[in-house]
Amino acid sequence: MSYEYFIANLIVCIAPGLGVIYTLSTSLGSGLRAGLWAALGCTLATVVHLAVALAGLAAVLHTSAVLFQTIKFAGAAYLLWMAWTTLRATGTLAVDPDTRARADRPWRIVRRGVLLNLLNPKLPLFFLAFLPQFLPAGTPDPTRDLMLLGAVFVATTGGVMMTYALAAGTMRRYIVGSERAMTWLRRIFAASFAALGLRLAAERA
Repeated sequence: MSYEYFIANLIVCIAPGLGVIYTLSTSLGSGLRAGLWAALGCTLATVVHLAVALAGLAAVLHTSAVLFQTIKFAGAAYLLWMAWTTLRATGTLAVDPDTRARADRPWRIVRRGVLLNLLNPKLPLFFLAFLPQFLPAGTPDPTRDLMLLGAVFVATTGGVMMTYALAAGTMRRYIVGSERAMTWLRRIFAASFAALGLRLAAERA
């Protein structure tokens, strides 16, 4: 496994995207523990997408316009719903200083993270295009090497998401007491969810 793969892998995982936005907003809204559950949900979705890609289903998704469009618009609609609930302070940024009193149950946080990421048909296509670039030349067992590359990607995703959760959970104590700050954070995260949803709706297979 090359040094270049580790660098590219880390850059892809650190880049702000849906999983990062969801983890940050959950950590700021409900505390560190909830943020870690959100990070777990996003990581589990990565495992599923990786399995889909390795099974070759990404190629089927790429050639099936109906399937791609169905998943795409379902994902876009879910993101817009997340934007609306966040803006109304009933979603991930519905803040109560006593996080134990209002935080969602862990399975609900994990489920939301999984759904948000599963409803993005571009992720298995990304794996299909990204991972083969780093296969060793002339490898006798490409399937094993792809699985190893994928496992490293999943581990990096989990580590990066937990780091984001820890950072947001630490910052929360300085932000949650300011209604003005929380209002602007709700607007920023709602706009981010909406932008991601509109971008997904405009994507082509």
